[in-house]
Amino acid sequence: MCKARIKICGITRPEDAEFASNVGADAIGIVFYGPSPRNVADLCLAREIALSVGPFVSVVGLFVDASVAAVANVLGSVPLNVLQFHGSETAAYCQQFERPYVKALRMKEGVNVLQSMEGYPLASGILLDTYKKGVPGGTGEAFNWERVPQNLSCPIILAGGLSPKNVQNAVKIAQPYGVDVSGGVESLPGVKDKNKIEAFIANARVEKLSESESR
Repeated sequence: MCKARIKICGITRPEDAEFASNVGADAIGIVFYGPSPRNVADLCLAREIALSVGPFVSVVGLFVDASVAAVANVLGSVPLNVLQFHGSETAAYCQQFERPYVKALRMKEGVNVLQSMEGYPLASGILLDTYKKGVPGGTGEAFNWERVPQNLSCPIILAGGLSPKNVQNAVKIAQPYGVDVSGGVESLPGVKDKNKIEAFIANARVEKLSESESR
């Protein structure tokens, strides 16, 4: 048996990053997307957030169809371990920054996950999020977890409408490599709730099947 990895995304305060790290999060996410209420435009603050976690916690930067210059500018100031792309970015675009990257796919009705994954052969992971027209992520809504394919070659990260109340069931059904939460552990957009973070992490740690057991 193994357990899903946990990412707390949309961090806007160093104290929230530190707390998430201390209570067991495997990764924290910082959003660099202007329209998001969780956007961190101040790169000095973003750097402070990134440096607030322990050395074995991954710091993920989230971008949506950003210019190459914009991503490079962030990388010049903020020590990011992983890049997460939520727009229409191509594989060539994602690979040019020489960082591990995760590509988000929105689970529109009829989308072929395996076929879409093949377009990003060097991705470190594929994140499956809820589809909502005109919204690249952070919808606060879940999709049908039965649609998550099993035994894929690339790690699958589950997102979209997760909360302390439903994450245990989500992990049991979808059997993902990891789970990604933002709004589900907040008191206000961008302001994390300590009790919700602790509850989410505890509930997400439910054991999932190993690859051999799920065959």
